[in-house]
Amino acid sequence: MRQLLTYRDAVALLGGPTAVTGLLDKGSSLALFGLGEIDLFDARGEAVRLGDTFLRRTRDKIKGLSRYDTTQRLAAAHAVIVMVAYLEALAEMDVLRELTLEDQRRILGTDGQMRSVTDNLTMPIPDAGHAYEHSVKVVLIHYRVLTNALLHVLEGLACWDRWDETTRSRLRDDTPVRALRRYEELFRRMVAEFPEVACWIDRADHQATRAEVRKLGHGLAGIERRLGAIPQVRGLPDRLIALITSNQAALRRPMLSSTRTPPGMTLPALEQGYIDPQYRLHLHSNLHAPEEMSAQVEYRDDLTSVLAAYLTQPLSAELPLLVLGQPGAGKSVLTRVLAARLPASEFLPLRVELRGVPADADVLAQIEYGIRAALDEDMSWPDFVHAGGGALPVVMLDGFDELLQATGVNQSDYLERVAEFQRTQAEKGRALAVIVTSRTAVADRARVPEGSYVIRLEPFDDDQIEQWVTVWNDANQAYFRGRDLQPLPLEKVLAVPKLAGQPLLLSLLALYDADANALRLMREDLPEAELYERLLHGFAAREVAKTRPGLPDDELERAVEDELLRLSVTAFAMFNRGRQWIADADLDADLRVLLPGSGEKSEGSGFRRRLTQAEGVIGGFFFIHTTQALRDHERLRTYEFLHATFGEYLVARLVARELADMAEQLAFAESRRRPATPDDGFLHALLSFAALAGRAPTVDFLAHRLTSDLTEDRREILRRHLCELFARTLQARPGSAYDAYQPTRADVTARCAAYAANLMLLAVLAAGGPVTGAELFGSAQPEHANELWRRMTRLWHSQLTRAEWDALIRTVKVRHELRDGVRTLEVTFERDAEIDVADLVFFTWPGERPQPARGMRSSGSIPMREIAFRDDTLLGHLYAALLPYAADVDPTLESYPRSPVALLLDLLLSETPHTGRYAVALAEGPTWKYVDQVLRRLAEDARVLPGRDVLNLMRTAARRWSGPDRLQRIHEVLSARPDVDERVKVQAGLVAGQAEDEPRLRPFDGQFSAVLPGDVPGDRQS
Repeated sequence: MRQLLTYRDAVALLGGPTAVTGLLDKGSSLALFGLGEIDLFDARGEAVRLGDTFLRRTRDKIKGLSRYDTTQRLAAAHAVIVMVAYLEALAEMDVLRELTLEDQRRILGTDGQMRSVTDNLTMPIPDAGHAYEHSVKVVLIHYRVLTNALLHVLEGLACWDRWDETTRSRLRDDTPVRALRRYEELFRRMVAEFPEVACWIDRADHQATRAEVRKLGHGLAGIERRLGAIPQVRGLPDRLIALITSNQAALRRPMLSSTRTPPGMTLPALEQGYIDPQYRLHLHSNLHAPEEMSAQVEYRDDLTSVLAAYLTQPLSAELPLLVLGQPGAGKSVLTRVLAARLPASEFLPLRVELRGVPADADVLAQIEYGIRAALDEDMSWPDFVHAGGGALPVVMLDGFDELLQATGVNQSDYLERVAEFQRTQAEKGRALAVIVTSRTAVADRARVPEGSYVIRLEPFDDDQIEQWVTVWNDANQAYFRGRDLQPLPLEKVLAVPKLAGQPLLLSLLALYDADANALRLMREDLPEAELYERLLHGFAAREVAKTRPGLPDDELERAVEDELLRLSVTAFAMFNRGRQWIADADLDADLRVLLPGSGEKSEGSGFRRRLTQAEGVIGGFFFIHTTQALRDHERLRTYEFLHATFGEYLVARLVARELADMAEQLAFAESRRRPATPDDGFLHALLSFAALAGRAPTVDFLAHRLTSDLTEDRREILRRHLCELFARTLQARPGSAYDAYQPTRADVTARCAAYAANLMLLAVLAAGGPVTGAELFGSAQPEHANELWRRMTRLWHSQLTRAEWDALIRTVKVRHELRDGVRTLEVTFERDAEIDVADLVFFTWPGERPQPARGMRSSGSIPMREIAFRDDTLLGHLYAALLPYAADVDPTLESYPRSPVALLLDLLLSETPHTGRYAVALAEGPTWKYVDQVLRRLAEDARVLPGRDVLNLMRTAARRWSGPDRLQRIHEVLSARPDVDERVKVQAGLVAGQAEDEPRLRPFDGQFSAVLPGDVPGDRQS
């Protein structure tokens, strides 16, 4: 529930006390504003009639107002009924009849002690982000605050001393409940009178089943039904008829561009083909980036409800609504459908495609560019608002991520500038709602105004996929019959959830199957790598056939392979820059070096310009999204795959192809008894800027391709050669034709580290099993190989990014063991494999095998994996010293921003207890067992710590603790101390009892999250 305005603000919005008095009966007016001499508690009969009178007169009062003014008045009216319900509850409390008129004046009069509270306390209003039940709870809290303030005033009156504790408790406890009961009655009447108020509350769970809600889940039909109930008091603005009809026509247009579909196929219209997506709603706080939504935020499927609520509340004209989603999630389509569904008499939707406006223009100029594009004529923003005749402009700024990606310009304050534009325009009488769409991955590059709502569109679930497939099949029955094809099979679609969950990628699967039922004919156990190979090969073949029809089969296959090669270079352009997208100019530069002459610019025709190499590669591929923006009248473009897995597979595909060619050369030379050293210049160019381990799907795809594409003897030849290349990594390299390939500025040491890490991983993947250190370094002495490994791991630790280093130790497992009395290490491809503390390096020294003080096996202990990977004796000893803590309290051993381990040891070992350290340990302890240990120690130190300090520590613990009787034991210690105030003892008993009566008052999440890359500004590794 939002708190938007004070009671004083609400009265001012309704015209001031005099105007509000005109909406109320006499008794209620005097009660609300403290006017004249009246016995509030004898006006009970008149007060009961308040609701009907006030709401009826409010309805008459807002007729003819603009949509924005109506929204403001209704919010103010809601604030008034919140206060009125409370005053009516007071009138029902017989105990207050003892108050004299002078006492009433002191409380509620113009200068009464309650006036500053009632006038300035912010008033709650239901909001789009919460269910009705939550809103009711917030109102109850509001009433409790008012009651506490009232009790504070009453304590100074003579009647207070005459009342017993039962009377005081009844006043304290009953008044908020009575007020809430009356508020709900008044609010229900308000909902019945005003359809827009009905939109404020999320009551879908009470009014319809989930299935019934989803029946309306096509084309945002629900929002038209909800907002269409608002009485239409304004006609369609004549000057904007073209805009309105164009918006509404979008529902009848195909959901995909027909140029991307086979001839004869029928594409469903948006009205049927757009399935309302699931989403998560997040109230933004500056403590968290918008894409870091907690996993505890529930999925919702009532998008029309939340949009209707948002657009009918004052917040919509104060802060932008941010809509996030992955490429292909349907963000732009959402704005088109929403623009078509909003009732034209109340809302004036305007879509502004940010790719088509100057990136460096201010918000006003961008909106006016959008007006010009929508109307085909110049119209200023003030004229546009005036032409709307009181309808609320809803400006949809579509594609904020395109401004960021295509231009590279810092737009971190863009959303704040939008909010400022909303504020200044509201002050000038031109209020507007703003919805901004953006790709999720770049949302953290902009500051989101505090209090803004963020909607993140989520992938389709199985039910939504089934709805989509049904619509698709129904629309294409004639197409299927004409080509003797079967409909799109739901079970095959559900088997690839990564693709089926995104609407645009789901369309890709449908188009793929429309060509000879290719998806239907896939076997059920088809590996994921083979699925992506077939999808990419099929779309590349279609693109070649479209541009070069009639090619013989062998030429067609070569042309398809060339297309996939260029797409793979595109994927590497993104991978080596650490991005999910690539700018047109950067891709051009990469293609010129890596594939010279393979993507010459196409000749222009007529007035059309020549295509760049990048544009020639991208072509019309369905699975690549192009973003655009204007800067200095130049159109800038970036490209990204609709799903990151496409790029990850293409990276693996190109590496696997190079390794297969290398294995064939080596095998041929070996069969002829000839020495061979294949040129690894191209491989080095590709693999010396980023670690493959950083992309887990790429590693998995590589493992599959090496196993399926190469025979066992070829893999063995390849493994030996990769080990030879790895052993020579730090030696000087000869010049190469690919030296000009510089996707990023990287130091020589960083490139050596990346290439060495990739060669090591590829050697392990080619081996299909463990590779010893001696094999990796070509050394006959395992101990010498151990030393070389230690040097190499230090290089990786210093030169790889933190994310790459973490990924490497999670992907590759290092074991140490004794073989014939010699310590040997071996490297295997194992993710999160179980590791035994006895496998740490110093437990494999020659001689008598020492045993750890505490045994522990773990499948998630990253410290143990890292220690073994680094072959680090010192870290191993330190970890062994902490084994009791790691085994019994918290195996993560996190130490940022402070060390829980050190804090607990300090508390347990210190001779002098410290209240501040206890407070931190209880508030931030990483696990239940940690807090338990702290409370055990506190039960001892409670004998000497100040009693009030112990009470405060108990309160801190009670917010998290749901264990047995730890707090009760601490209370018993306090109770036995004669120097502790009795009130402290009583309060400590209440806290201890609360922890037992209300377990899990605040559910504990189990552990703190690890420090992630980028958590520490400027930190590359440490």
